Amino acid sequence: MTPRVRSTNLARPKPDPTTPRLTGIDKHPVPSIEVFEPGPNYGDGPGVVDDLVGDVRHHGGMHKAVYAFSREELDWWSDALGRDLRDGAFGENLTTEDFDLDAILVNQRVRLGDVVLEASISRQPCATFARHMGVPGWVKRFAQHGRCGTYFRVVTPGTIHAGVAFETVGRPSHDVDMATVFAAEMGDQEAARRVVAAEVIPAQWHDRLAQRLAGAGEAPRVTPGRSPSR
Repeated sequence: MTPRVRSTNLARPKPDPTTPRLTGIDKHPVPSIEVFEPGPNYGDGPGVVDDLVGDVRHHGGMHKAVYAFSREELDWWSDALGRDLRDGAFGENLTTEDFDLDAILVNQRVRLGDVVLEASISRQPCATFARHMGVPGWVKRFAQHGRCGTYFRVVTPGTIHAGVAFETVGRPSHDVDMATVFAAEMGDQEAARRVVAAEVIPAQWHDRLAQRLAGAGEAPRVTPGRSPSR
């Protein structure tokens, strides 16, 4: 099978319980989405026209412009939870098929028609996600499964249509995949050592992991000639 975008999804804003804000985590399929590069920081909005970021303290900005999650993982969770999960149910803008998003290397570029995206950072499951799912212990359960999907930066903006092929472009010169970044973010010290040494994730996340290692009395190993991706 050819890897493809099975579904493109946009938010249907709804109240985020226990907070005064709306959330855009509840996404539903639409024929296509238009993507662009937002500003560099949290609060600069999503990289998808007419989408919504509710929690501007932890979401939005160029490194979290577009979120992708696979249909195969949604099916796994459907079986595990005993309920149907439609495309977009985990808040993803792109629901993919036949592509392992957790094995994608950090900074790997992908072409979707005329659009080019670049894998940037893993998802960090949050309280909004937990409230949306309504499953006790959801954040811990999702983290333990270890397959988080992928956030992308927008390199070449444009329109992504449902059904378009999902093609990799070139290959980064390292072996740090998104599952390793997610493990590092969730507390795995060995994964954190690998990620920090490679210096491939955006500076904000790199520095946080490096500080955590330093707090544990470790001097992070650095790969010569590299600097954290910005």
